[in-house]
Amino acid sequence: MNRLHRQAQERLSTLLDGFGLQGEVPLSNWIDGAPCPGEGETITLIDPATGEALLDYRDAGPALVERAVASATRAQQAWMALTASERGRRMNAAVRGLEGHEEALAQLESVVAGKPIRDCRGEVGKVREMFEYYAGWCDKQHGEVIPVPTSHLNYVRHVPYGVVGQITPWNAPMFTCAWQLAPAIAAGNGVVLKPSELTPFTSVTIARLLEQGGLPKGLVSIVNGLGPSTGAALTGSEGISKLVFVGSPQSGRLIAEAGARRLVPSVLELGGKSANIVFADASLDAAVAGAQAAIFAAAGQSCVAGSRLLVQREAFAEVTERLARAAAGIEVGLPGDEATRMGPLQNARQYAHVTRMIEDAVAAGARVIVGGSRPAGLPEEAQGYFLAPTVLVDVTPEMEIAREEVFGPVLVAMPFDDEADAVRLANATRFGLAGAVWTQDPARAHRVAGQLRAGTVWINGYKAISVMSPFGGFGDSGFGRSSGLDGLREYTLPQSVWVETASEASVAMGYGSGVG
Repeated sequence: MNRLHRQAQERLSTLLDGFGLQGEVPLSNWIDGAPCPGEGETITLIDPATGEALLDYRDAGPALVERAVASATRAQQAWMALTASERGRRMNAAVRGLEGHEEALAQLESVVAGKPIRDCRGEVGKVREMFEYYAGWCDKQHGEVIPVPTSHLNYVRHVPYGVVGQITPWNAPMFTCAWQLAPAIAAGNGVVLKPSELTPFTSVTIARLLEQGGLPKGLVSIVNGLGPSTGAALTGSEGISKLVFVGSPQSGRLIAEAGARRLVPSVLELGGKSANIVFADASLDAAVAGAQAAIFAAAGQSCVAGSRLLVQREAFAEVTERLARAAAGIEVGLPGDEATRMGPLQNARQYAHVTRMIEDAVAAGARVIVGGSRPAGLPEEAQGYFLAPTVLVDVTPEMEIAREEVFGPVLVAMPFDDEADAVRLANATRFGLAGAVWTQDPARAHRVAGQLRAGTVWINGYKAISVMSPFGGFGDSGFGRSSGLDGLREYTLPQSVWVETASEASVAMGYGSGVG
């Protein structure tokens, strides 16, 4: 065992002890207000920085999923028996249960997900922001009165689905956990959430801390395990009334199909191949800085990563040269180091996928102008999934790397001639999650943004995001929205209520009341 790996194991053990998750079984599920060991096959967690095993835990399995669903069903009924204002107060109190644990949560995320500690600290703050925002909506989900052309009073109210099944990914487990939990419970639902089997810790910890802060026991259950076993049991459970999935288009199709077989709706937040469009009149200093943040933050493991840089031809050489110099200076290092700006990819499978796509692109005629291999300067023991920030040019639109999601720190740069050409290239994809336009011409900025088939578009910026604004995509990027008021509405159904106000009941279908 090398020095770095031993340090990671010791760090992880200390963190788990602090959260009460270390025992005979190092990781448990969280069901009905208590830890619950898995019952299935053994899963081994790998340290992304060293490529060595951190610990083993057991897959939850179908029986535990059903226990979690039953627990959430009971808790949801009690939750809805409270007033809306009381639910809001309890949500605000619950998130205060995280106070004093922020640094430990960030450290836990960093060691398992392989994310720079500075990024993880920011995401802890986002957890609080999400719960505070949706807590404020609890008593503001107003219905409406419809002026129907009869003697009836007709009003519409928004009612919860009941128990929602949620599946979150490995690239941002803590962020996506809170991103999904907060609107679901604000709308009155119970939740059973399955994190990625690669990053299970922070979701269990958040659920436990929220209950300690005031959420009802069992309202949120966490089941940890594999997709074909625990995930399939969750999507197939008769007690689940809606499915929410964040992940790849391939898995998203399976989730949607599983729900469709039971006529259960779903929200899918899937991949992206976002176009970052730079016109020659843009502030190139800002555009180059923005392009780095768009693709190299989180090692490119972001659904909104600006993985296609489209630059007007007269500025193409300058922008790509400057970007290559800047990329070469990004500090790639160990996740726990304060100086690290970019850590490793999270797992071996993703690393193999990314490096294979680079190799295939080069074989097809693309040229790597920076990166493309393991970065220099890493400790010898850091034999994990590190890849230097990479930029490719001489890429053509039909190449796989220009069409498919890479989900790594790999940017393809392509020139365009005019607005029409930029829009055509940007929309030449099945994905439609995000995009950006850089120009100092306000009319052009809005004109181009309005033509992009993307759920989020930035002008002279990239990756600004808020829980207050709707987020989601078109096409292979999924459907439904997962934040803002639109995200809250995904978790309720409109119920139409008709009240007869006439002194005598109206006659329906020609039949009287039967009273002689």
